[in-house]
Amino acid sequence: MSVYLTDIPLAEAQSYLLAALKAAELDRILGIETIPLDEQALGRVLAEPAWARLSSPHYHASAMDGFALRAEDTRGAQPSAPVTLAVNEQTVYVDTGDPLPDWANAVIPIELVESLDNLTQISADVRQPHNIRIRAAVTPWSHVRPMGEDIVATQLVLPAGQVLRPVDLGALAAGGFTELRVSRRPHVAVIPTGTELIPIGAPIKSGAIIEYNAMVLAAQVNAWGGEAHRSSIVPDDFSLICQQVQRAADTSDLILLNAGSSAGSEDYSARVIEQLGSVLVHGVAVRPGHPVILGMVNHTHRSGQTPIIGIPGYPVSAALTGEIFVEPLLALWTGRQPLQPQVVEAQLTRKLTSPAGDDDFVRVVAGRVGDRLLAAPLTRGAGVITSLVRADGIAILPRGVQGLDAGSPVQVRLYRSSAELDRTIFTIGSHDLTLDLLAQYLSERGRRLVSANVGSQGGLVALRRGEAHLAGSHLLDPATGQYNLTAIREYLPETPVRVIAWVDRTQGLLVRRGNPLHITTLSDLTRPDVRFVNRQRGAGTRILLDYHLTQLGVTSDQVHGYEQEEYTHLAVAAAVASGRADCGLGIAAAAQALDLDFIPLYQEQYDLVIPIAHLAGPLLSPLWDLMADSRFRQTVAALAGYQTERMGAIVLDQS
Repeated sequence: MSVYLTDIPLAEAQSYLLAALKAAELDRILGIETIPLDEQALGRVLAEPAWARLSSPHYHASAMDGFALRAEDTRGAQPSAPVTLAVNEQTVYVDTGDPLPDWANAVIPIELVESLDNLTQISADVRQPHNIRIRAAVTPWSHVRPMGEDIVATQLVLPAGQVLRPVDLGALAAGGFTELRVSRRPHVAVIPTGTELIPIGAPIKSGAIIEYNAMVLAAQVNAWGGEAHRSSIVPDDFSLICQQVQRAADTSDLILLNAGSSAGSEDYSARVIEQLGSVLVHGVAVRPGHPVILGMVNHTHRSGQTPIIGIPGYPVSAALTGEIFVEPLLALWTGRQPLQPQVVEAQLTRKLTSPAGDDDFVRVVAGRVGDRLLAAPLTRGAGVITSLVRADGIAILPRGVQGLDAGSPVQVRLYRSSAELDRTIFTIGSHDLTLDLLAQYLSERGRRLVSANVGSQGGLVALRRGEAHLAGSHLLDPATGQYNLTAIREYLPETPVRVIAWVDRTQGLLVRRGNPLHITTLSDLTRPDVRFVNRQRGAGTRILLDYHLTQLGVTSDQVHGYEQEEYTHLAVAAAVASGRADCGLGIAAAAQALDLDFIPLYQEQYDLVIPIAHLAGPLLSPLWDLMADSRFRQTVAALAGYQTERMGAIVLDQS
């Protein structure tokens, strides 16, 4: 029987899987094992409630170094009317933690005791006085840890389902435990497939893809309480994949079959599952992660089945599939609650479109600007693993929502704590390589810098909307030859800002090593054999290009590739390095980063535009220190085409 891709809503797909697990009696803890109580128990899940076997403390213990006594014997003691007690008759010396004599019910600290024998020190390791004098009465059970103060025998120490923390281990030890009953870790087989895949560290060649999805999935499994077993790469061979999956089904609790990127790899997954068992779902209406496959694989020599998840080959889809399907399943099998990330409401910084029939998982960076929490969407490509690295959280646009306008509220499932967001500097504007350096240096000073690359104009618009702490800008005014000032007066007429010089940098043409097409000037962009890659509308580099094309009398339709857009200098360099374009306008450091030749053309000013409202607070204070830091300035100046002489100078104060 053929299996065809059919998009099923997420909740429906989850219900199909749960029903199959229930039928296979896999909808519960998979097993219980006994382990020693030691540091290796950290992170394990209690399978049974832990009832205290011992009180803690299990005797009345002194909480101070001092003298144990009967509180009644100190009645009436005052500074002017001290009470004298005979040592070893009415009182005895005790150290902290010592048991109290049966007849005692209080301890008086040693510093409140006077010796009547002229001793300069009273302690257990020197000659004790025969008598002591006290000048204040004590109440019963003063400075005593009574039996059961912490734990009383038979009380509940920890419930079943508790994920054990370091302090939990201490409480269990205090409660008299030496062994623990915990849920068995589920064994998860992670199988990467694809002829085009190569292991980490193997020589790179064109068409080869480094296989790291399985490593990410295995790490997720281990972090969520499972025990991952990652196989070697299986080539796109139906019988070989079947053999590997069947072995995994006979020895594992769950199989994660990660399809390769080659054509037809998804069909391999479905065919293998259909051959060895049954396909429950082929296609879930979530993005990214559409071609998820859920199924069950029969065991070879015994009754029963093992669930299998066919995971998409794109890295983001693979990782999010783990979060959506694998984590809740491991929670079920270990008896803990599924992870519940903190959910906050934020405002979108730009418009989002979304397919109406899917739950859309949008990666965002977040920051608090003023009294608003803002969420800026990141690159949405399913292959962009760094978007998950940079993401502060996931905004979910549910099925039926085709998009949201800028400023719309959205629920964000946080990957980071609110405290981290509070120390985040949010920048929206023009891309520059020095912002990555700045992020590293700021992290050493207790700040996070997150940036959204929308171009210089977009950054100024974001400042006008109150959506960023600062914006990088390099907008040339053709009429005056000035940078940024005219645009600031146009876009921020009522927003008090300070413009601070950041760097001067060289813009020019990025071409492949050796410049095989002998490109030398912008005039060469009109040649039919030259393919250009542009920056997006509103980018300062795009405006610089348009200005100089106009000076040359060249129109945009004369430039082959003018409409091909990228959002960063590095993306332009990557397009040239990969052969997707022959040249692009960008900065020298981007050419250096990807081993391209660089034809310098123009010097420009790149400035930071900062609203006055954000200048005085502590959030940006490390930024001022860095501008004067010689080590940081030298690091920036070491980048090709950068000068830092103006860094920190005030260009405009529009208070």
